[in-house]
Amino acid sequence: MKPVAIFRHYCTEGPGYFATYLERCGLPWRIVRIDAGDPVPRDPRAFSGVAFMGGPMSVNDPLPWIEPTLALIRSCAEADVPVIGHCLGGQLMAKAFGGEVTRNAVKEIGWGEVRVTASAEAVRWFGTSVPGFTGFHWHGETFSLPAGGSHVLSNAYCDNQAFALGKHFGMQCHVEMTAELIEAWCRSGAKEIAESPGPAVQSAIAIQQELDQRLAHLHAIADRIYARWVEGLAG
Repeated sequence: MKPVAIFRHYCTEGPGYFATYLERCGLPWRIVRIDAGDPVPRDPRAFSGVAFMGGPMSVNDPLPWIEPTLALIRSCAEADVPVIGHCLGGQLMAKAFGGEVTRNAVKEIGWGEVRVTASAEAVRWFGTSVPGFTGFHWHGETFSLPAGGSHVLSNAYCDNQAFALGKHFGMQCHVEMTAELIEAWCRSGAKEIAESPGPAVQSAIAIQQELDQRLAHLHAIADRIYARWVEGLAG
């Protein structure tokens, strides 16, 4: 089977639990290290699916890889290759499909409740037994829903937490977190936390409390999302 391409945009924002899930399913994958200068592939047909991870930059920044990435996402849709995006990845997807990325009313950093909407697409991705979950957040921007996208996740501080568009799934929140990722982000993001007081920003100490239990619940949600997504992988 062709590999899943996983785009890493920043050195500390690797695939985390997403790679663990793929390996558990016996699905091959390879990293496209945008942070290390890897070129953006042009032909999505080389992959069974394409995943985009997070990053501290904005999709509105004049970075040389942004436009080729948006073009690749649109090519994936044309070639019926499923795309999944985490945080920055979801913003890239929203912009590629015609949405806008703008500053959110507040920064979200840490754990926070996420509601599953009552849409038919939300039921298709999450079933009827999951009204919501505690997600992980680290963002200051938000996306609008692209044309044809279904609103599937929401919360009190950022309405558009995820959208589904056919085989494609774009998230503002993070479900790929591991203890290693959280610890690394708390170290590298200590200054941002200190300089970003607000109702949705937690301290590094608070973020790392009850971590095993929180991650177990988060991974159960990730399993639902990833299981639905891999059903659409191209042959």
